[in-house]
Amino acid sequence: MQFQQLQYFVAVAETRHFTRAAELVHVAQPSLSQQIKALERELGADLFLRARGNITLTDAGEALLPLARRILADADTARHEVLELAQLRRGRVRLGATPSVCTGLLPDVLRAFHDRYPGVHLLVEESGSHDLVRHLARGALDLALVVLPLPSPSPALTTVELLREDLVVVSSPEAPAPGGEGRTVRIADLEGERLVMFRHGYDLRELTVAACRAEGFEPEFAVEGGEMDAVLGFVRAGLGVAVVPRMVATRSGRGLRVTALARPGLHRTIALAHRSDVAPPRAARELQRMLLER
Repeated sequence: MQFQQLQYFVAVAETRHFTRAAELVHVAQPSLSQQIKALERELGADLFLRARGNITLTDAGEALLPLARRILADADTARHEVLELAQLRRGRVRLGATPSVCTGLLPDVLRAFHDRYPGVHLLVEESGSHDLVRHLARGALDLALVVLPLPSPSPALTTVELLREDLVVVSSPEAPAPGGEGRTVRIADLEGERLVMFRHGYDLRELTVAACRAEGFEPEFAVEGGEMDAVLGFVRAGLGVAVVPRMVATRSGRGLRVTALARPGLHRTIALAHRSDVAPPRAARELQRMLLER
């Protein structure tokens, strides 16, 4: 008994038609009929009653059908399990993340993942949460690290909160400290300060501007439009101050003064997102597990 013969048998049993079954399994109809005949000889029993325009299962065919379906299903499961194991030896993961997360959270996790699965190719897409949600929805990413709440809530995405992070103010040590020399600075103290501001569509831009407006003033920009590395570089050069995640400030704090925001401060929530209707590949699920357990 051959695996292919069982496939052909199930196809005929489900379509009740030899020609349509042959089309379903992409084989010539005479070849399919020959294989069914060979299977019947092997089993020593007819599987179908063949009347003009009417194909029905014999008692032997009825007995074989659930067993054949189970064998085919088990074989398909085995194929997927082996493929998923192979994906951890090679394969790829397409991960999206905001630039600040790329700078702060990802390096250590990606290094640990690469050490464990050196054959898996990591593709990192760096963009704002709005763009990352769009890329996820069209299937261009397996996972994405986004800032909550999402710019446009999508029922097609599943999100799991990863961390809640404080924001801090960074400035040049050679410039006067924002709000004086205290250990903390209030958002209200940023009135009159020239801010180094991220580009439009950047989560931190919207958060900072909204916080300033809530205190009754419009922020003044010294320079705007940069990504994270550029913003930190402009601050080091003394062009102004910026509000950034504490994790980024800690990693990139050389040449920067880091000042905490006074209570209640500003915070952001990072979440891991993937499509709800498609399970991420095995390698992506393993990276997901490492991120959640970090």
